[in-house]
Amino acid sequence: MVKPHMCSPELLSKGMDGKTIIVTGGNSGIGLVCAKQLAKQGATVVLTSRNLEAGNKCAEECNAEAAKAGKPAKTTAMKLDLSNLTSVQSFVAEFKSKHTSLHVLLCNAGVMAIQKRQLSPHGHEMQLATNHIGHHYLVNLLLDVMRTSAPSRVVVVSSCFHDYAMGKEALIDWEDPHFATRKYDPWTSYGQSKLANVLHAMELSKRLQGTGVTAVSLHPGWVDSNLMRHAVPSIIEFIAKPFMRMQGMIDPWKGSQTSLFCCLDDSIPSHSGEFYSQVGSGDYKRIKPPTEGWPLKSPNPQSTPQDAAKLWDLTEKMIAEALTKPAAN
Repeated sequence: MVKPHMCSPELLSKGMDGKTIIVTGGNSGIGLVCAKQLAKQGATVVLTSRNLEAGNKCAEECNAEAAKAGKPAKTTAMKLDLSNLTSVQSFVAEFKSKHTSLHVLLCNAGVMAIQKRQLSPHGHEMQLATNHIGHHYLVNLLLDVMRTSAPSRVVVVSSCFHDYAMGKEALIDWEDPHFATRKYDPWTSYGQSKLANVLHAMELSKRLQGTGVTAVSLHPGWVDSNLMRHAVPSIIEFIAKPFMRMQGMIDPWKGSQTSLFCCLDDSIPSHSGEFYSQVGSGDYKRIKPPTEGWPLKSPNPQSTPQDAAKLWDLTEKMIAEALTKPAAN
């Protein structure tokens, strides 16, 4: 088994005092691990959660970790539901009322393999809405702050499933991205949303050339986290976990390493638009093992500048149309 990439001790002790970082989905899994580590390094961390009470408890945990490292308590939680564009607007307004800088936006939140087709309040398929559209809109609304804070970076958590997801080829369906007429499949949907993450970072990087704002995407590895809650019933997950670990599933600390590397390493601005991949047992069917790399060329044939630009235009259109009508409750 190939050993996971790990950040160097020097990188994990790098001073982040004076830096402001947003971690979406920072209330659990690798998002929380990243938030704790960045707080220990002195950053001002804003972790987002759909449940503010849960987020506040996690912020307290981050501040306790910072105190152990001799750093002040500078982590706070804010409410954000990425599937709801109105929530994104409210979050950004609140953030800008409290902060004047943003150096890292870690787009970590996501949902995986929702078994039955669901729609967001704006009528978008839920996995695409949460994993891609909401983050796209969030980045757009925060770019003014990131430009004035440069050098800064956008780090988008994708997946090895942007290539194949449980045997289903990941593709952007340009005619029916929301499964309005085609049969819904949870893994086809998830793969599409994760490919969208890669394409988003590619096109964002192109549009930000010369601004000092970097954008990259990544695969964190096959991580033991609650992201699997939609995909695997809890009892099956409990029984299967020992076997899953034998097959290459890693713990959240190891799963946080690629995200932390992309947030912290000084080499990242030289690789804007690229994809970083942790070791994983995922379906990189078009790459021979070992399927990992910091960075790694995406194997998906749709990972092209042309498709990235096309997705950008499509996403902008979807957001513009959604904002012309009120969100459903």
